[in-house]
Formats: sequence, structure tokens, C-alpha cells
Amino acid sequence: MSLRLLAATIINDVTDGRSLTDCLDFALIKIKDSRDRAFVQAVCYGVCRFYTRLDVVLSHLLKKSMQAKDSDVHALILVGLYQLMEMRVPEHAAVSETVNATATLEKPWARGFVNAVLREYLRRQDEIKNIIQSDIEAEYAHPEWWIDETKKAWPNHWQAILQANNVHPPFSLRVNEQHVSRDEYLEILGTKHINAAKIPETREGIILESAIHVEELPGFKAGDIFIQDGAAQLAVDLLDLAPKMHVLDACSAPGGKLTHILVREPQLASVSAVEKDPLRMRPINENLSRLGLKADCICHDVSDTAGWWNGEFFDRILLDAPCSASGVIRRHPDIKLLRQPEDIAAFADEQFNLLTALWALLKPGGLLVYATCSFFPEENVEVMQRFLAAHKEAKEEKIQAEWGLACDIGRQILPGMHNMDGFYYARIKKA
Repeated sequence: MSLRLLAATIINDVTDGRSLTDCLDFALIKIKDSRDRAFVQAVCYGVCRFYTRLDVVLSHLLKKSMQAKDSDVHALILVGLYQLMEMRVPEHAAVSETVNATATLEKPWARGFVNAVLREYLRRQDEIKNIIQSDIEAEYAHPEWWIDETKKAWPNHWQAILQANNVHPPFSLRVNEQHVSRDEYLEILGTKHINAAKIPETREGIILESAIHVEELPGFKAGDIFIQDGAAQLAVDLLDLAPKMHVLDACSAPGGKLTHILVREPQLASVSAVEKDPLRMRPINENLSRLGLKADCICHDVSDTAGWWNGEFFDRILLDAPCSASGVIRRHPDIKLLRQPEDIAAFADEQFNLLTALWALLKPGGLLVYATCSFFPEENVEVMQRFLAAHKEAKEEKIQAEWGLACDIGRQILPGMHNMDGFYYARIKKA
């Protein structure tokens, strides 16, 4: 199969509701050449990142809308447009290779149609630039409802948020202090001519000047490091861990915060990690194994406490709640295509229910840290307000920190702030 047609097939699957990560994991196994794999991945991520803009451009190149049964051709044209608009692929190669990709579609008309549309774009490039600047969806490359919600949530920051969502994410990692200190690892990177710096808001975080394959990082296989954004590394500080505590990591996959808990405080009495998705249990176990750590891993719906809890109350609970993932779009641009307006309220209800279920498992005097990778207040501050109103024994512990923005409850890091992903944190103590 043509690389461009493979990319179009993946994009088509994403628009049908499948995860880009899952689609790529399945498709890239079949490609042996690393450069071909990188090309397909770059095209798929790029088309998802700028899908709304590309679709607006296409609408101005067509005399009438395409039919749903031709979604494969639609996706292929977007692949062609992305190459012409955002990649360094020579124009003649982008057009000819995308046109040739129609050969196996069993749609004889597609060849001439794709060719005509792409060449129409080349003829009207200056006009198209003006169209993009005058269309808010095209300019910011987000669906209109997403732009509206972002404006409503952050009227002074919405443009910066949307722009941050459209850039490539930084390559951040966390050193395993049981193996090596941050300063020592920075020296090791220096000997390998890998430019990096400390993430000042974190204790163990490092950010690389440019991304490299994880296998090229010194000590990766030995468990000296864990690939993790700086914002996600803040959770362990908020837990205020101490020896002999019983800790619950709810919704644990892929295990980044879990391994951080185990490294930071190796003398905990117990650590339970609960994840309901059997497929997502695999990375948890792989990460624990690579870092040489152990935890009680349970595959179960964490809200169904009767099905997994042994009756031992917890001193600390970390609830990294399922959410819209609006704060990590730059890492997962398909979120723009997968989320719908009604999802936000649905996530908020799920988050409240999870909080309610897990609150009963916390010792009096214990601490619960609530986290999401979302910047929508409906999933964050408003969930906290609703929860505190329903539980009089729940008291907010203010987060004293210089990172993020102070909210009525908790703190919010917006996408791109401190060169981090968008995250929300709140601390709730049981009186």
C-alpha cells in the first residue's frame, strides 16, 4: 500500500472514532523502513493537528461537498494538502504521489479528481492564505465549539491555549533518583552531546532541546529515566508522602505517576494501582519491570470498590481522573476529532462519581489529590465545588506553588505554560 494511502486510511479511521495511537501502533508494525514509518506518523499527526484548517481549505476548492461514501478520497486529499501546506515535500512529489495513491481505491474517477483539487490549491495559494486568516476555525485549527468553550473558560488566555495546542510538544523526562541524580544524568547527556536542561518547577525533571528515540537515551532500558511531561511530575509533590503510608493510585495507566510515587518514597506500607482497561495494564507492568519497582496492580473499575478493595483504608489517594484531555492535544491531536461538545459534562459526572466512591476509602486525616489533563473548569474547579458542597468533612488544602494559575480551588497549568502540558490539581483533606 502507498504510504500516503496508508496515512489516509488511518485518518479515515480516526474520523470514525478510533484513537490515532491505536491506529498507528497497528499500521506501523507492517512498515520495515524507519524513514517510511516516520513519514506516515508525521503525516497522520499533522493532518489531525490541522484537520479543521485543511477541511476549510478543501471546502473552498470544491464546488460541492463530497459524499460520506467517499471519505477515503476526502482523507487522501487532506493528506495531499497537508504535504503542500505544512511539509517540505516538493510540490510535484506531493501531488504525483498522492494522485498515484488512488490506484488501489477502485474508484477510477478519483485520480483525476484528486489531481484537479491539489493543483487548484497550488493555483490559489495566496487566496487560500487570506481565507485562513478570515475564518476562525481555519486560523486556529480547532472546531468552532472548542474555540467557544476555550474563550468562555479562559477569556484572557484562549488564543495562547489554541496556539499551544498546535505546536509539537517538548521532550521531557524524569530521572529515577534511586539510580541517578538529575545533575549526574545531565552530565551523562552532555557526554553524549544531547542538549538538555532542568525543568525548574520539578525535582527530577529534564527537558531535551530536541526529541530523540527513547532507545538512544542513556540508561533508558536500565530504568534510569521515565518519559514524562513536567506537569505530570508535580503530582507526587502534592501527595506529601511519608514512610509506612498506604497509597492508592486510581486510574493508574500508563504508570508514570505510579512509578514516581514508588521512587520518591520507597518505604511505603503499600501501593495499590487500579486500572480497568486490560490493555492499559500492560504498560503499567512493563514500566514497573523496567524501573525495578513493585506495586499491587489490580485490573478493575476503580469506582466499583466492592469488587477490588480489601478494606484497608488509604492515607493518600491520587485520582488522575478520566477527562477530555484538552490539556494534552499537542501530544494527541486526534482529540480535536474525537471529542464532542456533550463529552465535557459526561466526564464531569464521571469525575464526581469517582471522587465520591474513593472518598469513602480515605482515612480521616488522609489526603486526596485530584488531577486532570484538562483546562475546562467544568471538569476541574466546578467538580471540586460540587464535591466539597456534598461532603462537609472534605476541606481544600491550598496548593502553595509558583507554577500555574491559582483557581478558586486548586491550580491550573494551561497548555504551553512553563513548557508543560495543561494540567489541573487540587488537594482535599478528610477532616
